[in-house]
Amino acid sequence: MTHAHQLKEALHALKETGVRITPQRHAILEYLIQSMSHPTADEIYKALEGKFPNMSVATVYNNLRVFKEVGLVKELTYGDASSRFDFVTTHHYHVICETCGKIVDFHYPGLDEVEDLAAHVTGFKVSHHRMEIYGTCPDCQKGHH
Repeated sequence: MTHAHQLKEALHALKETGVRITPQRHAILEYLIQSMSHPTADEIYKALEGKFPNMSVATVYNNLRVFKEVGLVKELTYGDASSRFDFVTTHHYHVICETCGKIVDFHYPGLDEVEDLAAHVTGFKVSHHRMEIYGTCPDCQKGHH
């Protein structure tokens, strides 16, 4: 799915839930979709402050919270102080570096049946699952950090 298409769907989802789409929200969403690096609210703020000089970190946070409630964004807290935000796309998992904390997306479409199987075996109504893979990223392996 292209970024433009994802953005269109996200904006549509916001409209459906009655969330006003301000230029700031549009920009934050666009940034999240284009950035595969799971930015923190701070990083989003720094990336956009040139465009929106009167925007504060609090504004970014509030907007992220709105997106989270609508289900467009996931907040990832992997034990470090700052939450990272992830635009919700299907079929992706995270590979996390235990040394520097970098999170990389890893697409693996075959795991949807895990949910079906879990539901079938346990009788649960499954809402979602997450898989995290831990290791040492190439940079840390080379001792760059």
